[in-house]
Amino acid sequence: MTARTASDLLLQLQLLGRDIELEAAKRLEQAGTSLRVVSVLMCADQHEKTQGELAELACLDKSTMVHTVDALERDGLASRKPSQTDRRARVVEVTDSGRDLVSSTEPVLADLYDAVLARLPEEDREQFLRSLNTLVAGRSLEPVVTVERAPRRRSAR
Repeated sequence: MTARTASDLLLQLQLLGRDIELEAAKRLEQAGTSLRVVSVLMCADQHEKTQGELAELACLDKSTMVHTVDALERDGLASRKPSQTDRRARVVEVTDSGRDLVSSTEPVLADLYDAVLARLPEEDREQFLRSLNTLVAGRSLEPVVTVERAPRRRSAR
């Protein structure tokens, strides 16, 4: 693989991801919710996760995650509770109302995914999804810290 091919792959994946993200956000807004709410609820309902872990999974910064979880609690969609494995940590637990909201968005998102996959010939769709799952499953679980994403240092007062 050449450097040119690698940069094309990065650009193509970014363009596709952004296209799907924007269309999902539009469709979910029409359904009365947001992509951020649905994403956080879906990530939180998989396994016990702290706000920091959820922020990483949902590609949100930590301050946005705090505001999001505050809103989810206010709306009765999630709650914070002590972790079962680390009593110092608090995890986000999805309520039945939160699960109902996510369930109500499944047809909206399924229609979007069908529309995206319809761009491929039918005989290529299954292989594409298998390959995509393989690529995602093989990714690093360690957060990548770059100059742009480096943790902020608190100033001494």
